[in-house]
Amino acid sequence: MIELFTASTPNGRKVSILLEELGIPYTVYPVDFGKLEQKEEWYLKINPNGRIPAIIDKDNGDFTVFESGAILLYLAEKTGKLLPKDLKEKSVVIQWLMFQMSGLGPMQGQAGVFLKYAPEKIPFAISRYQNETKRIYSVLNRRLGETKYIGGNGFSIADIATWPWINVHEWVEISLDGFPNLKRWEEELAKRPAFIKGKDIPNKVEYKTDEEKIKKKGQSILVK
Repeated sequence: MIELFTASTPNGRKVSILLEELGIPYTVYPVDFGKLEQKEEWYLKINPNGRIPAIIDKDNGDFTVFESGAILLYLAEKTGKLLPKDLKEKSVVIQWLMFQMSGLGPMQGQAGVFLKYAPEKIPFAISRYQNETKRIYSVLNRRLGETKYIGGNGFSIADIATWPWINVHEWVEISLDGFPNLKRWEEELAKRPAFIKGKDIPNKVEYKTDEEKIKKKGQSILVK
């Protein structure tokens, strides 16, 4: 049994989608950003960084794992699924996982911050992060013109890590029309049952329509 501490953000959605793909039983504990639960002492014992997601593996001595990429790797290695056994193929998947963690997530996240949360519009910052996000999209688009999935021809945790960010591209006002391979991939994965269920855990958020709700959540995340 896995205890999942999460919220409706791209990083949170990665783990719930993976758990659904793996068919692992789990219990969801929503972390309320509005109440700053992520900063409370009980939660900092689980995730010292005060962010989501985090898990407790009850089957492994209440072992805790934080950072979404680390959680994906841990669960994939524990189950022997969605991560190749071959050393080189495994390395390729991890390289693209790190690409998402170090590039796509931070750049698109900052684009969202300056577009939606900043108290004043700073055109340079908005353009900087939108353009870098588009550049990253172009890298992914080229990759998906060469292989069916991001990590190669097999579906893997690299796809699960990346999809929740691409799925909310409209939130940062970027269209996928100029990235046909990426668009095809995003739409195909969106039809998988685990993605349909996992992206709505702990609660359904429509990025097109729930703007005020997301702004409130984003502003609370920015609290130090």
